[in-house]
Amino acid sequence: MTCLPHRQPTWNTFGISAGLVLISAAWWFDGRTVAAAEVRRDVAATRNFDVVVYGGTSGGVATAVQVSRMGRSVVLIEPGRHIGGLTSGGLGATDIGNKGAIGGISREFFERIHAHYSKPEAWTWQKPTDTGNLAGQERGNDPLVSKTGRPTKWTFEPHVAEKIFREMLAEAKVQLIDNERLDLNAGVTKREGRIVSIRMESGLTLAGRMFIDASYEGDLMAKAVVSYHVGREANATYGETLNGVQVKNSIHHQFIKAVDPFVKPGDPASALLPLVQPGVPEPDGTGDRRVQAYNFRMCTTDVPANRRPWPKPADYDERRYELLLRNCEAGDTRIPWNPIFMPNRKTDTNNNFAISTDHIGANYDYPDGDYATRERIFRDHVSYQQGLLWTLANHPRVPEKIREHFQRLGLAKDEFVDHDNWPHQIYVREARRMVSDYVMTQHNCQGRIVAEDSVGLAAYTMDSHNIQRYARDGRVWNEGDVQVGGFSPYPISYRSIVPKASECGNLFVPVCLAASHIAYGSIRMEPVFMVLGQSSAIAAVFAIESGTSVQRVDYAKLRERLLADNQILDWTGQKSAGGGGGFGIDPKKLAGLVVDDDAAEFVGEWASSSATAGYVGTGYRHDSDAGKGDKSAKFTVKVPTAGKYEVRLSHTANPNRATNVPVLIEFGNQHQSHSVNQRQPPGNDGFRSVGTIDATAGQEVRITVSTKDTDGHVIVDAVQLVPSK
Repeated sequence: MTCLPHRQPTWNTFGISAGLVLISAAWWFDGRTVAAAEVRRDVAATRNFDVVVYGGTSGGVATAVQVSRMGRSVVLIEPGRHIGGLTSGGLGATDIGNKGAIGGISREFFERIHAHYSKPEAWTWQKPTDTGNLAGQERGNDPLVSKTGRPTKWTFEPHVAEKIFREMLAEAKVQLIDNERLDLNAGVTKREGRIVSIRMESGLTLAGRMFIDASYEGDLMAKAVVSYHVGREANATYGETLNGVQVKNSIHHQFIKAVDPFVKPGDPASALLPLVQPGVPEPDGTGDRRVQAYNFRMCTTDVPANRRPWPKPADYDERRYELLLRNCEAGDTRIPWNPIFMPNRKTDTNNNFAISTDHIGANYDYPDGDYATRERIFRDHVSYQQGLLWTLANHPRVPEKIREHFQRLGLAKDEFVDHDNWPHQIYVREARRMVSDYVMTQHNCQGRIVAEDSVGLAAYTMDSHNIQRYARDGRVWNEGDVQVGGFSPYPISYRSIVPKASECGNLFVPVCLAASHIAYGSIRMEPVFMVLGQSSAIAAVFAIESGTSVQRVDYAKLRERLLADNQILDWTGQKSAGGGGGFGIDPKKLAGLVVDDDAAEFVGEWASSSATAGYVGTGYRHDSDAGKGDKSAKFTVKVPTAGKYEVRLSHTANPNRATNVPVLIEFGNQHQSHSVNQRQPPGNDGFRSVGTIDATAGQEVRITVSTKDTDGHVIVDAVQLVPSK
């Protein structure tokens, strides 16, 4: 990877002049220190603001914009050179379970995205009429008609996101300081339980009446001596079932073939292969300090003129990818990533399957690490992911079909142009999480407990990526992946974004908020961070105006203003089929013989989802509307008694579904071919009748769903056989 020239930090991009004195400061390489540079900066005087926002994430931008719109002075401090966090760092396929849960400035951002792509000049590598897969599917449903009446778009290119964030800051006249990071040794001054000022490593000191930590890491929160947690709580801590170690539930992104974990196959004395961690997981539900895997959300393209080959890292070591190569040779021929196409034939590409872009087990020291530690982890993740992709595209032990796939896509030359076309933001899925008077838990997600002081809604599946990779019974396994949805959007408590009164009276934490590990997996979506940032900003201004602490803000007054600013605080739309169970339709409660998608035999690359309600179990699979003809899913059902059975399929309906999904039913020497229109809703119980069979006792019935020649997304959920009336 090419190192960039040193860059002088920018003082207040939107119009603040500065005097000059010579000091030593740290230059940030995409948010991580890589070198020290001599820069000139006026640090003699303390700068005073009503509100100081630390962290130029998407949440930080929304926070600062709202404060300024309310007529208060605000400064936004970003440790790196880019703003927008993951939203401008590669996550262009917006993760949100139900777009109707998103309002306010967050929704305004997606309205601006739509306005951008409504202009012909925005389409440089693709015609705007070339919709569907190549233009990027809009994820999830959007039943809300906003007060503005403006349409939204939820897929976008990274540089477009940052451009829009900068325009929003400029319009609001927000003062931005980039390339400045908190002094982790003496950076926070408190007096009588309140933050007085914060100091950057350069010596720059910023005083404020209110402070908002909008960073992914929670450094300001931690250095203000506010309670927080790192890792997974035990299930017993909050009476949960999906927290702590999760072996039983780790069924997604798992090894489907037996892969030997030892350097010398079959010989435990020869040591474990790289990427396999020593030891075995503790019992399910046990708490630990481990953190779910990080990666980079890459922007790739299949346009030859805008595509560059995968870089081979200078420290490339083939032994690091022996596990990947063995997995291929064992017969796992799934394409090990998930590229979702964005406008201009680019992708937002994420982790998928057993060995992919998630660098499992390599980030445990990140949340509490100093800048040098985080720099080391950042660079290690770059090296791992670049080496992985180079291997998949070039190594002869990788199946030809997979190599061809990775040779067809490459880094987009016109994205991340100051960072060698590689994302500047590592995906910090989880770091520190505050512990306040109200901790959001699994019970909130599943509707058993409802926060009465809502400052926004969350709507995503409880989602944890894998956390460790281990060896047991002579083969390799992943642990920690949990994907449980099926619930409606739910409120996030005001008390979960403010510390305990005894710890700090003028701090908001909208990103590293108080939530258990598994609940945070549902809340931690970029649109939600923007929602919580805006709500924090309004509350901060109210606290200033009333001369009170953040814990004593009048919630009734706050709620009135939140609603006036188009925040969505309560869910009044359709309730999910799973109700408050945190599960879709429970297969154990269904009549007849039911086989869920987790027990199906899949061929080709399928993605897991729970974005559209009405599914069976914990989610469903879809083909991403790609690779037609190469994918299928086969269910096998053994009939216990002879008789006639109705064969029924479950699927979630949506306008982007296929109208002509082939379904083959085989039993004995007989077969039936059917076609299913998945755009049409199934019955009230989520199932659609496909055909009737006359089976003998003990006979195996095979139901195969394929994608050949289909005209939209193909959904695979569950199969049900019920005695025919």
